[in-house]
Amino acid sequence: MDLHPGEEIVFEGHPSWRGVLSFYVKGLGIALAIGAILFFASTHAVGILAFVVVMGLVVLAGLFKRMATRYAITTERLNIRTGILSRHVQQTHIDRVQNVNTTQSVMDRILRVGAVDFDTAGTDDSDFTFRGVSNPAGIVAAVDRAQRIHRREVEAETQGPSSQGL
Repeated sequence: MDLHPGEEIVFEGHPSWRGVLSFYVKGLGIALAIGAILFFASTHAVGILAFVVVMGLVVLAGLFKRMATRYAITTERLNIRTGILSRHVQQTHIDRVQNVNTTQSVMDRILRVGAVDFDTAGTDDSDFTFRGVSNPAGIVAAVDRAQRIHRREVEAETQGPSSQGL
């Protein structure tokens, strides 16, 4: 992410490894099912090999999913970048953020992760959410801090050198 002059990073990170854990659990179930079917329908070696291959693919997919997503909060913008080969970038100006909501399911609370949803001015259809982040309350605090810094900078610009000469 290229920063504008005077822009500072308040938060930058990826989804937590704990946020991808539910993906791994589902993948483990699928790998076990495929392995068991082939274990009994074919040879034991084929069933075990199928389990290992499917589980390896699940681990790689989870790793790529996590590392291919980057969240950033700066004093001017919120940014979500996803993708490795192809890219999808979502960005909004920090002063457009109106509401910040956190969501944690029971499993999320056990894993100490959650989702932070941002409602922005003028957008109804956009899903602007940091998913699977550890410490969702910390993300909310970072957005609040970025908004306060941005307001101070805007006020300093409007009360700049032209108002000092009066």
